Amino acid sequence: MDAPTEITSTVWQLPFPVGHVYLVALPDGGYALVDTGIPGSAPAVLDALAALGGRPEQLRQIVLTHCHVDHMGSAADLAAATGARVLAGALDAPYIRGTAPEPAPVLTPAERSLHERVMADLAASGMPALRPAEVDTVLHDGDTLDGWGEPVRVLHVPGHTPGGIALHLPESRLLFPGDLIATAPDGRHAVLGPFNVAREEAVASFRRLAALDVDTVCVPHGVPLRTGAREVLAAATPESDWR
Repeated sequence: MDAPTEITSTVWQLPFPVGHVYLVALPDGGYALVDTGIPGSAPAVLDALAALGGRPEQLRQIVLTHCHVDHMGSAADLAAATGARVLAGALDAPYIRGTAPEPAPVLTPAERSLHERVMADLAASGMPALRPAEVDTVLHDGDTLDGWGEPVRVLHVPGHTPGGIALHLPESRLLFPGDLIATAPDGRHAVLGPFNVAREEAVASFRRLAALDVDTVCVPHGVPLRTGAREVLAAATPESDWR
């Protein structure tokens, strides 16, 4: 795995082949983690934390944007290794805990072949079995996160999954959108993330996020938007993506 990529003075991206992860420095010397990668990613995450000068016990929070395997896949391992609390949207918590089956995406024809290829690649990679993770704190729309050094607003943004969340940092003008927003390979265009359980809800959630005053968008798939994100999101056409 490559070294963490600095996005801001307190946010680093850990690039993975599927599902990037972000580390956030907290003012008390600890760290928060946004998503965890597929199962088996915990050693790489801990190595990245060490590269930033952090120890496992300094990981305070693991925030899961949603229940998919490339986002919650290493949450159980990382919580066990660090003692960090796991936070997730209330409606996705049963899927993360393994107490309810995760709803399947409703695929468009354009998404079907991509979905088959992604799942085949994960299977061929020797990915370990998914372990459910306990969710210590369930999050709802309008909640705020403690300990981040600036206000962090939790937005319930359903559509990709029933209980997906985004994190908005108004002072930094920074957004963690989960899989609702991805970027094209050129890194200059935003698209609706594929594999949604409710496409119209996902488009509406995308539009809600696009209306925010943000300059930086830390996408899990694609290239982070490092500047001018509001203009890029305003120009997006999620209604026509993946048709």
